Amino acid sequence: MAGWCLSEDMSDMNVIERTSLGENTEVKEFTAIYDTDIGDNCTVWRSSNIYGAEIGDDCMIGSLVEIQENAEIGDRCRIQSHAFICSLVTIEDDVFVSHGAKFVNDLYPPSGDEGEWQGTKIHEGVSIGTNATILPVEIGANALVGAGAVVTEDVPENAVVAGNPAKIIDYVDEED
Repeated sequence: MAGWCLSEDMSDMNVIERTSLGENTEVKEFTAIYDTDIGDNCTVWRSSNIYGAEIGDDCMIGSLVEIQENAEIGDRCRIQSHAFICSLVTIEDDVFVSHGAKFVNDLYPPSGDEGEWQGTKIHEGVSIGTNATILPVEIGANALVGAGAVVTEDVPENAVVAGNPAKIIDYVDEED
């Protein structure tokens, strides 16, 4: 049985409103983007939901990602599929966020009181593993967060953290 398609040009399968898309930025089908600025040379894969955010140049946003308002993503970041980046998260340049990683801004959900929400800052060069959960913390430059880690406290530069709650298990060799 032959497959079918609603149209040859799948671009009409997106909802993109009040959004600035940079030069050579591509948005795959079934994606909703509102009130967002996305830089040059980015790819946003299928079925993502992005609203009120800022995304830098040369970024890749995977399928089924949600990025909420007041989130900022720097240049050359990779946000893999199924990641959730909530409001008040700032991600600097060259950060990797793996599949299913989640950020939390409400420590007592569902408070419903945005005034109680707290921010998270991820410094440049950080790598966050699959299914990690990041509470409102600051993660220092070049740190590594292990898969499945639950980060409840700030992480220093070059630290490797893992576990629940995440603990420092090593440091990145700065000579590599």
